[in-house]
Amino acid sequence: MTKQPTMIGHNNGPNMERGHSYRSYQWRRAQQALMPNTLPMMLIKMRVRRAAELGMAYKTYARIRQASGQDIMALLFSSNALRIIGNGAKMPDAETRALEAVKSASKLTLVHAPNTPPAVLQANPVLDAAQAAPRFTDSWTQMRERVQAVIRQRNLPGDQVLIIGDAPLEAEWTAAARAAGYLAADQYFTHQAV
Repeated sequence: MTKQPTMIGHNNGPNMERGHSYRSYQWRRAQQALMPNTLPMMLIKMRVRRAAELGMAYKTYARIRQASGQDIMALLFSSNALRIIGNGAKMPDAETRALEAVKSASKLTLVHAPNTPPAVLQANPVLDAAQAAPRFTDSWTQMRERVQAVIRQRNLPGDQVLIIGDAPLEAEWTAAARAAGYLAADQYFTHQAV
């Protein structure tokens, strides 16, 4: 086929030759093949190391990281997740050992009554900060303020904080804090799942 000369007012519209749509499809497919669908190995190794520093499985860390788009800079535990239940401010040894292994991340807690934040911090020096947990009777605004208070105290953005809880209402803290995500206590502390 010979190309027609361009006339005044002609916009050189789409090519009408046979096979044009198939060639376009092949071109898009070849372009996509050039783009990697996987992360570079060095980046994966860095993220595996970071997951270990946070004390969590790589798949869990990768899922949370992908959803939030941010690294996790703090772990916010409920006192239920830490097994600080009743009027005993000390967490069990297994939870203490797990938190001692966490590197390069703040370890925060929201403490349910009858325990108090000062008593919990004194009994558990592995924790960096504590605040009173929202009460079941708190409004959404009150809950948001209580959850965000401990995060603001550490000058952290909410989307870099992972909330780890052990009660259905504690999952709501994630939305209140605009946190990176929520993880059930037995997913973080694997010994609790037994």
